[in-house]
Amino acid sequence: MRFTWLGHSSVVLDLDGVRVLTDPLLRPHAGLLRRLAPRPDPASWSRPDVVLLSHLHHDHAELRSLRMLEGAALMSAPENVAWLRRRRLADTVPLDDGWAAAGAGVEVRQVPAEHHHRPMPHRPNAAHGHLVRGPSGTVWFAGDTGLFPGMAAMPALAGGPIDVAVVPVWGWGPRLSAGHLNPETAARAVALSGARFAIPVHWGTLHPPLVTRFARSWLELPGERFARAVADQAPGCTAVILAPGEAWAAPAGSGP
Repeated sequence: MRFTWLGHSSVVLDLDGVRVLTDPLLRPHAGLLRRLAPRPDPASWSRPDVVLLSHLHHDHAELRSLRMLEGAALMSAPENVAWLRRRRLADTVPLDDGWAAAGAGVEVRQVPAEHHHRPMPHRPNAAHGHLVRGPSGTVWFAGDTGLFPGMAAMPALAGGPIDVAVVPVWGWGPRLSAGHLNPETAARAVALSGARFAIPVHWGTLHPPLVTRFARSWLELPGERFARAVADQAPGCTAVILAPGEAWAAPAGSGP
């Protein structure tokens, strides 16, 4: 299992010959939000087999980025897929509570998330996380979410232990709205899931315009806070703190 964090919630997972890309934000901005980190190198995300969309907020489902991924199977909740099809995005696959094939030996399923506090008038508001499993291991992509007890059920939903949890730990401004995890509650989520490794995302990337001078203080600290919180709350887990564009390979033997 090899992970490349592109920034925000965009992660490339190369698992057993299948390339999975989550919530792709591939351009220099998402609406009014700007990148503090560099734009992702196309070589790091090119030709994914599967694209997973957790929900349709603009910083997770940026239409121009999605149109750069022709040929990938775009997977999300049924109401999200219906909306995407009306925008002429092909190769869409609705997910339900069962497993769907992502490639030879690799499967994906949708799992609950708590992220319904900012409904959008023109896009569906379905929000979920995802499990991805293959011979080399199982990954939980939490999606945008608040803390909820059902996180403890992730191993049962996965049919075995969670090897790597990819969890959001912040947002894109100095304050965090409801339906999000902060570094400490994200560490609690990791502890509930029993994950062996945890990668924090949704931090260190986007900021509103005209505040670059102040952005670094609130964007760069959450990763360090998360590592400390994991050591305190989930001592059986190892936090893996990546910079945007950095890759990490799970140690051999971390899978089933």
